[in-house]
Amino acid sequence: MAVRERPKAVTLTEAAADRVKSIMAQRGTGFLRVGVKNGGCAGMEYEMDYVEAPEALDERVEDKGVEIVLESKALLFLLGTQIDYEVTPLHAKFVFNNPNQTDACGCGESVTIIPVKEA
Repeated sequence: MAVRERPKAVTLTEAAADRVKSIMAQRGTGFLRVGVKNGGCAGMEYEMDYVEAPEALDERVEDKGVEIVLESKALLFLLGTQIDYEVTPLHAKFVFNNPNQTDACGCGESVTIIPVKEA
C-alpha cells in the first residue's frame, strides 16, 4: 500500500520562496515564523517574525526549497493558505491568500479569519 504524502499546511509561491531565501541568507541562522494575532479593525492580523528555533508544537513547512515555521496556535487559521510576495511601485510585501479569510479592512492589514473545524 502506497503512503500518501500529507498536504502542506501552507504553500509559498516562487516569489515568496525567493524572498524568504534572500531574507534568511542575510540573517544566516534561524527560521521565519508565521502566525496570527488579535488586532486591527477586522479582528486579526498576520504576523511574521524570526526565531532561532521552532517551539515544540510549531509546524515546520518546507516548500520550494525553503523551510518556514507556523505558530501552533495559528495553524487552524492558516491551513490552505498560499503565501505570495508582491512588488508594486508603491510597496513590496508578503500577501496571504487564505481560504479561511472571510473579510479584510480597507487598508489590507487586518482580516477576519474563521478557523478550520477539526474533523
